[in-house]
Amino acid sequence: MKIGIDARFFGPKAKGLGRYTQKLIEELEKNDDQNDYLIFLRQENFNEYQPQSPRFKKILAPWRWYSLGEQIFFPCQLYGHKIDLMHFTHFNAPALYVRPFVITIHDLILQRFPTAKDTFFGRIKYWFKNIGYKIVIRLAAAKAKKIITVSQFVKNDIIKYFGAAEEKITVIYEGSPKVANRQEPNSNREILEKYKIKKPYLLYVGNAYPHKNLPNLAKAFQLLRDGRYQELQLVLVGGEDYFYQKLKKANCNSAGVCFGGGVVFTGFVPDNELQSLYEEAEAYVFPSLCEGFGLPPLEAMSYALPVASSSATCLPEILGEAALYFDALDVKDMAEKIGQIISDKKLRQGMIEAGLKQIEKYSWQKMAKATREIYSR
Repeated sequence: MKIGIDARFFGPKAKGLGRYTQKLIEELEKNDDQNDYLIFLRQENFNEYQPQSPRFKKILAPWRWYSLGEQIFFPCQLYGHKIDLMHFTHFNAPALYVRPFVITIHDLILQRFPTAKDTFFGRIKYWFKNIGYKIVIRLAAAKAKKIITVSQFVKNDIIKYFGAAEEKITVIYEGSPKVANRQEPNSNREILEKYKIKKPYLLYVGNAYPHKNLPNLAKAFQLLRDGRYQELQLVLVGGEDYFYQKLKKANCNSAGVCFGGGVVFTGFVPDNELQSLYEEAEAYVFPSLCEGFGLPPLEAMSYALPVASSSATCLPEILGEAALYFDALDVKDMAEKIGQIISDKKLRQGMIEAGLKQIEKYSWQKMAKATREIYSR
């Protein structure tokens, strides 16, 4: 077959979607010597992908996500390549594309937690975008030959909100990082100094969308600082987008002290430096109100870092018994569970060991193999 993959989200800057798309393509390159692939990328990530197999060819698709160009011109481009099967790796499949395709729906967070910007025009724009989102995802779910989801929780959400047939949906878990080799202590020290981080500290890696629940995390952190952990820091790692800017504007004073002190905003941190932040942290905290899979806490586990996580949505399904769970809306419960991880050495070691076992359940290779079986069917 000639298979197309929408890889406009390819690469680490597109966060979880980018990593999923990148790992899928990399594993298919290693293991599929029967099909030919056309990989569609935007200008911004075109050079990030270099085909490693003669069966893989990259093509520029300069259409911005969630745009009219994506809906009108992208399908015209796809028709020109006479693709047998197209894989849209996100819900935004063009409504005008009617040839066979499969789609991956990672979550329905926009359905549960709207993220409108706090301006009049921002709200008006979001209102129209939200209507478009529901139309596009409903059409995509109806027309797709198969829907791939990354957790049973998301599968149930698709059936609940969009009435998709259960037999049409296949759950294929994402992969997980392998156990990481520790870096040199001196290298870690230099990275911490670069980002003005002092031990001990809690770590969060991800964006600042409202459903990520970072204000409650900061409140729980202050309870810990006001108690027995006066020297503790909270390190928030994520690109400086609208929602991080909004969070800082609302909670930092003119001197740059945020949430009463002890909170460090690093901005975007490349993977080779992020490893040092994982390795030296006391715990990874994931306070999210809604997730489709929950890759960041699994990544933390690969660095032998204990995880305190919200018990919301798919997280118990994915993290199993390897995380210490709290009620994401209960600040005191969150602080209590984080404090247990910091102070109880036996609990801490048990969680580290459980985390290293948990990540063995997930594999990008298994994910790509199961996805290829979907293509074949």
